[in-house]
Amino acid sequence: MKKRPAAINLIWLFMILLATVVASYNGRMKDVVDASFESAKSSVNLAIGLIGIMALWLGLMKVAEAGGLMRLIARAIRPVMHRLFPDVPAEHPAMAAMIMNMAANALGLGNAATPMGIKAMMELDRLNPNKGEATNAMCLFLAINTSSVTILPLGVIGVRAAAGAAEPASILIPSLVATICSTAMAIVASRAFVRFSSHKTLIERPSKAPEDTEQCPASICNGEKEVDEELDPPGRVGRWAAILIVLAFAGGAVFRVLTGTDWQDMGREILSYWLVPAIMCGLLLFGYLRGVKVYEAATAGAKEGFQVAIKIIPFLVMILVAIGMFRASGAFDLVVSAVQPITSMIGMPADALPMAFMRPLSGSGAFGIMSEVVSRAPDSFSSFLVSTMQGSTETTFYVLAVYFGAVGVVRSRHAVPAALLADATGILMALVICHIMF
Repeated sequence: MKKRPAAINLIWLFMILLATVVASYNGRMKDVVDASFESAKSSVNLAIGLIGIMALWLGLMKVAEAGGLMRLIARAIRPVMHRLFPDVPAEHPAMAAMIMNMAANALGLGNAATPMGIKAMMELDRLNPNKGEATNAMCLFLAINTSSVTILPLGVIGVRAAAGAAEPASILIPSLVATICSTAMAIVASRAFVRFSSHKTLIERPSKAPEDTEQCPASICNGEKEVDEELDPPGRVGRWAAILIVLAFAGGAVFRVLTGTDWQDMGREILSYWLVPAIMCGLLLFGYLRGVKVYEAATAGAKEGFQVAIKIIPFLVMILVAIGMFRASGAFDLVVSAVQPITSMIGMPADALPMAFMRPLSGSGAFGIMSEVVSRAPDSFSSFLVSTMQGSTETTFYVLAVYFGAVGVVRSRHAVPAALLADATGILMALVICHIMF
């Protein structure tokens, strides 16, 4: 049976064609041409900018994997994750990578979350018998990612505080409720698409080493025993040195808290700037105590980061060029104007509507809209609403390009519809909760 084209094919084509048609009527064709070249250039610059971040965090993830942390995490959360991802073996490295990605997203650690998510997608692709086509687990993981389970939207709170909002952190509860609802919809929609779809994707369990040993994790290709024999845990002096380092760090945190004057700013500083170094040191110390050659493992993982960053460039270029043309042509404004009479009936303010449409398309564009609304009227309902939207949703098409591009997936199946349904749910629930709590 002939396969239907994935939703992303039609969406991408529609954006470019509509942008060109609209520009032919409103005289903005030059803007469309400029946007296409500028977006292509910026997408490559974005991918190059990701090289260092991905090299660093994939290197740290390699240390954690070599030390067995991935297996420990996968074993600890096996019951929950196995129900969500029944096609993935219970203690496969993909399980732990997905959990670490979700945890980083929940804490607002975007720079760390992206490499962890790419690592998870790479592990899922190793189980994929149909390369280039998303599996059920890949679709669900991407949909959950785009629903953006965020507990601490620190960047949004910082913008509100800088703009002089009376209660900058008042968006915490509505953002959390909205993101929980969007995540629930991502799971329900993904399951529904799988159940009612005639297309079935099977997952091959790694009962034997795959032929492509370069793409195979050590825990599968080499076996646990072979990996463990290469470990050389430190002696008593090394263990005590690690303990003293942890105690010294904890002492520094206590000292910083006790000598601080503003408890609110201190809490924001710790959550914003202390978590990333703490996680980095924690992963390295774990690997060291388990006997991993941390520098060698980190550099081996960093090589993957460079290769992945190069691989995602074509996907980023195509997605970001289409979005850039769509915005520059005036087609985006046309769509917003067309639906505004309908959305106004459910209480959506006119100045918040562009945010609802921009959020899945462009992270920087959505952040700019949010910042402009907040700076203009920091304590208004529109400011409260756009801040909640920013803190409870994610840039769907960027995540799609980066995560699927990293593993060469071109047939996304139901990933895009499930992700967009999650986005719509998050935005609508943000509107409902904000009306209740404002």
